[in-house]
Amino acid sequence: MATNMGLKRARKAQRRKQVVAQKRRAEVLEASLPARVLRAAQAPIQHCFLTESVFDIGMGTLILARGATRHHLALSSFLIDVFCVGIKDVIFESVDNEVFEMYMEATDAGSPMISVDPSYARKLMRDLAAWSQSIGFAPHRDFAAVERIFGDTSADASDAVFRFGRDGKPMYIPGPNDTASLIQRRIAQLQKYLSHDGIETAA
Repeated sequence: MATNMGLKRARKAQRRKQVVAQKRRAEVLEASLPARVLRAAQAPIQHCFLTESVFDIGMGTLILARGATRHHLALSSFLIDVFCVGIKDVIFESVDNEVFEMYMEATDAGSPMISVDPSYARKLMRDLAAWSQSIGFAPHRDFAAVERIFGDTSADASDAVFRFGRDGKPMYIPGPNDTASLIQRRIAQLQKYLSHDGIETAA
């Protein structure tokens, strides 16, 4: 009898542990980046901006912000290199309007931003990611998750055609934080995919 009671208690304790573990897994999943992005994608698009001169200077920022109101926004920002590396960095965070305005002022000060259609922006992101990957540069690790902020916006709704690289050729421009070893690795990557004559670099 005592043995049976002990087994029952052990089974109950095991079930409780399983329930607690499942609850914790659910909480972690709910707080994960993909889950937060998908929730944010349900809200209306409030802003979509792109660096105006991105195809002239090679580098720029694309910003998409959603929110039920303009007072609190889910901000997604993509640092892009249309000359070579593709999607270099990705940011996703919840901000109030004051922080968003400050972020926009700082970004716009570096290079003026213009409003673009979200379908154009999504097509640019997808085409750039595919192109840069074809020459050996995978997009930032968070790109796949954060790109879903576009929600049901269709890239196919845009008929824009993009020409990446400078004059059609990949040109690697090292960033201010790129180390000597990173620069060497990236040039080596280009050499794997292209002939030497097709490679350009800028210090």
